[in-house]
Amino acid sequence: MTKITIQDIKTYLLQLQQDICASLEELDGVARFATDEWQRPEGGGGITKVIQNGRVFEKGGVNFSHVHGLLPDILKSETRSARYFHATGVSIVIHPVNPYVPIIHMNVRYFCMSEEEDGPVQDEWFGGGIDMSPAYPNETDTRHLHQLLKNACDTYHADAYQQYKKWCDEYFTIVHRREMRGVGGIFYDHLRPDSEAKKTVLFAFMQAVGNSFIPVYQPIVQRNETRSYDLRQKNWQYIRRGRYAEFNLVYDRGTHFGLKTNGRIESILMSLPPEAAWKYDYHPEAGSEEADTLPFFQPIDWF
Repeated sequence: MTKITIQDIKTYLLQLQQDICASLEELDGVARFATDEWQRPEGGGGITKVIQNGRVFEKGGVNFSHVHGLLPDILKSETRSARYFHATGVSIVIHPVNPYVPIIHMNVRYFCMSEEEDGPVQDEWFGGGIDMSPAYPNETDTRHLHQLLKNACDTYHADAYQQYKKWCDEYFTIVHRREMRGVGGIFYDHLRPDSEAKKTVLFAFMQAVGNSFIPVYQPIVQRNETRSYDLRQKNWQYIRRGRYAEFNLVYDRGTHFGLKTNGRIESILMSLPPEAAWKYDYHPEAGSEEADTLPFFQPIDWF
């Protein structure tokens, strides 16, 4: 059996970044991604690609990173003798112009540790997921999202979708508001291979999730990008963007990890929207289009 190396994973992730950027540029039709390559002083670096002020996308990023070096203190454990780490992944957040086009987030990543620099791997795992945060969710788009993610999960094992959907619902909850930041999706972490065969399976699952992004998002954008809206819908979009920012800054483990490991600030905070709003004690008017969205921000069984 061919051994999966970190170079194999990086090669896939770099191609994934290129493919997704090309797809999003085609959808937008006007804006293009700017490329910013960066180096991490402690080891490694990345490629940040950002799109701004487009016809469809107000702001978005498709980031690749591979960082390595001495294990950060926040990851050290008395039970581990590992001193070095590698972490590589692709992370995406897209903030559209039209309030009816949803925010989407994806992350797929691989992490490993060793006792010696570039020595035998002592511990390793895969993580990732896709979730969507519409200001105006609807059943058609939400079922489409969950069906394609279920299809990806079914390539791994039969119970994966239900398990990772539940994990996503719980993880992406804004606890202090008792609501999800969006309509969920899937989330998984610390999937550890116990053999080379299992690592091959987990790498294939990473690819199934990553390759789902374009088929998930493209038809949703195309269905909603030309819908008319006014200032009321734009204001609601800003409020929902505020919820998104609250989660990322208060709860998101990836944000915290980046900030605590001397990560690149521009890449870490790329996920924040260009504009957002927080209105004091705001509640949508009963019976309004905005009030009708609120049930979508609670866990729902879509199948």
